Amino acid sequence: MHQLTLAEIARGLADKKFSSEELTKVLLARITQLDPQLNSFISLTEELALEQAKAADVRRANGESGALLGAPIAHKDLFCTQGIRTSCGSKMLDNFKAPYDATVVSKLAAAGTVTLGKTNMDEFAMGSANESSWYGAVKNPWNLEHVPGGSSGGSAAAVAARLLPAATATDTGGSIRQPAAFTNLTGLKPTYGRVSRWGMIAYASSLDQGGPLARTAEDCAILLQGMAGFDPNDSTSIDEPVPDYAAGLNGSLQGLRIGVPKEYFGAGLDPRIADLIQNSIKELQKLGAVIKEISLPNMQHAIPAYYVIAPAEASSNLSRFDGVRFGHRCEDPKNLEDLYKRSRGEGFGPEVQRRIMVGAYALSAGYYDAYYLKAQKIRRLVKNDFMAAFNEVDIILGPTTPNPAWKLGAKNSDPVAAYLEDVYTITANLAGLPGLSMPAGFVDGLPVGVQLLAPYFQEGRLLNVAHQYQLNTDWHTRTPTGF
Repeated sequence: MHQLTLAEIARGLADKKFSSEELTKVLLARITQLDPQLNSFISLTEELALEQAKAADVRRANGESGALLGAPIAHKDLFCTQGIRTSCGSKMLDNFKAPYDATVVSKLAAAGTVTLGKTNMDEFAMGSANESSWYGAVKNPWNLEHVPGGSSGGSAAAVAARLLPAATATDTGGSIRQPAAFTNLTGLKPTYGRVSRWGMIAYASSLDQGGPLARTAEDCAILLQGMAGFDPNDSTSIDEPVPDYAAGLNGSLQGLRIGVPKEYFGAGLDPRIADLIQNSIKELQKLGAVIKEISLPNMQHAIPAYYVIAPAEASSNLSRFDGVRFGHRCEDPKNLEDLYKRSRGEGFGPEVQRRIMVGAYALSAGYYDAYYLKAQKIRRLVKNDFMAAFNEVDIILGPTTPNPAWKLGAKNSDPVAAYLEDVYTITANLAGLPGLSMPAGFVDGLPVGVQLLAPYFQEGRLLNVAHQYQLNTDWHTRTPTGF
């Protein structure tokens, strides 16, 4: 049962081959048995899962149907879940139980999903390796000595290891797409505003976006259908109709114009990954796509711009965690200043402290214009590059990451080296565009992803291309040894 995709689970439940309760018990036992190797979960919610599974079975017995009714998933541990620990991978929130459900959680619960638990993540979603979590590093099921990517590495590792069919995740600078690439999954970052951020603990508010992680584009379509939609509680949510993503998967790719930016194939890209991307291009050409070289001239400025904007927003968002109202509080503070300093110093890890300091500096008097304002101008130039490109092509294709997953601890002493791994993903967040990573092959036994980008609200187009590609390749069907 653990090998079934979301789509296969939906058919199995509809045909009464098994019940949601039976499936849930199988997966909970599998998590208990195998997750100690991976550390992909922070919290397991067995009682809630069995309760939801039984309720889903009753709803089906009463004639209800739905692709997500009775489907087991997990939530990245920054989506608030009522009465359940929502830690954000941080000591700061280790004792925090949310008093309400995030919109994504409530929407998926209403659709009938079964929540197996909350997945591990980089602390406050800051990282590309899932090594900054206060609960310890997550390991990549393809090689336990390597990182699974971050910050959604717990969700990615759990799905890749077949502990569950799909999970929610978030993407601020590539945190859905990069772990998807590192663990042989399909991951989708929707258009900014497509999925509600209400109840999703913020890292960088203008960049964060929730989305699905699954093994196939079809499963991502099913999960996104349940997550997407306008939310009046979220001022950045966009009131745009949500199409039937599953219904659009089978469209022809004949005549589809695919742009390949020449800037993607520079010196920083592993040549073996470049070869796999070229193989993916050839597969899509066989399906009728037309390839055109394009240029994104301001891509070279994206990383410095992102690493000014994101920490600036983080320093503002994380100021609420001060030891006063909720979260970690130091013992026996001498005065208010001591309470603030020690609570934050004890509650936040090194990577979070580093980004708060960078952000506070960039926003300080005398430096705001030189750094933050200039970074926002670069952000606009990046967006303009994409808008010009999409006048010529329908989607943009390239590598998701410049290298395969690195060994645990390999970049801990050099944060900038880890930041450079986001070079292909952060531009979509700066521009607010939808992006998808899908499996494209292996280098030294480690998975590699190909990234697709599309114009605003064209998630359906990305899913269609990925689904057609997956009908004609088998990379996404490979399973890590031992799982």
